[in-house]
Amino acid sequence: MTLGPVIRRLCAPLVALCLAFAPLFAPVHAAEEHRRVAVVSFGLFGPQGVFRREATAAADIVASRFGAHPVVVRFNTKTGGDATVQTLAATLQAEATRMNGESDILFLILTSHGSPDGLAVNAGRVIETLQPSNLAEMLERTGVRHKVVVISACYSGVFIPRLADADTLVITAADAQHPSFGCQDKAKWTYFGDAFFNVALRRSNNLKEAFLLARSLVSKRELRQGFEPSHPQMAGGGNVEPLLVARP
Repeated sequence: MTLGPVIRRLCAPLVALCLAFAPLFAPVHAAEEHRRVAVVSFGLFGPQGVFRREATAAADIVASRFGAHPVVVRFNTKTGGDATVQTLAATLQAEATRMNGESDILFLILTSHGSPDGLAVNAGRVIETLQPSNLAEMLERTGVRHKVVVISACYSGVFIPRLADADTLVITAADAQHPSFGCQDKAKWTYFGDAFFNVALRRSNNLKEAFLLARSLVSKRELRQGFEPSHPQMAGGGNVEPLLVARP
């Protein structure tokens, strides 16, 4: 007997097995190929231009690194603006209606002054506070499973207990007990925004690597300036962080 018929008989069951399992893997690969990243970035404190510039530049970098689309940026200025608590809720809901709630990723960036109560919102005559409970409710209402929330503000760690879970990765410029630094009016970035978005995210393949590098950069800068450490935080996101791999 020649080898040809033998090889064909041995290969036939293997081919059949592959064909049987192919439909099971196809939806997974299709979901990965069509997964979108939507970015929403808000500069909430109008009286200082650094928050407008940081919100805008951070959104551009995230879009570039992860192929994000759409990108929605709103900010306040010294004369007013539409980056309010109400507008944030409406924007998140509007973007969620265009997303696949199971496969797409919502990437939210918030930059402002912060306090143990939450984030300062100053849009002209509108002065309010975005509290952790408010943001948690907004994100839950979207129905989007995978979320990344990056908050550049003093005391921003107060958001972690209400937001972070396996499907929500939360990165903050400080823990719940300390301020962060660099919010001068004419600055382009805060200390954390510069370290995380402008430097680390450009060099790193994923968010965890970027955070570890940014934390190191911030700590060294604060030490040089003689500031008490802000202790940037990263929590949750075990299911979402592996899904965000930066472009080469």
